[in-house]
Amino acid sequence: MDEAELIKMIPHVVRSSTKKVWIDYDEEADVLYVSFVYPPNAIEHEEDEDGIIRNYDKEGKLTGLTIIAAKRFTEEAAA
Repeated sequence: MDEAELIKMIPHVVRSSTKKVWIDYDEEADVLYVSFVYPPNAIEHEEDEDGIIRNYDKEGKLTGLTIIAAKRFTEEAAA
């Protein structure tokens, strides 16, 4: 990731109520894991039609996202 890509993330991080984020990308499976707590402690999951899975803890708080086929969100995929 280059500097320009990191700078694009700044507004999203600043507006977020979560100030720490852990990110793991499985290139072979093309799955992106984004956790808002560590260690991830999700017990419930909700998947939408776009292949985005929202992970929740026992209180119903969003703890992270699992994004299937993550490469489709890149600029290269849009080209």
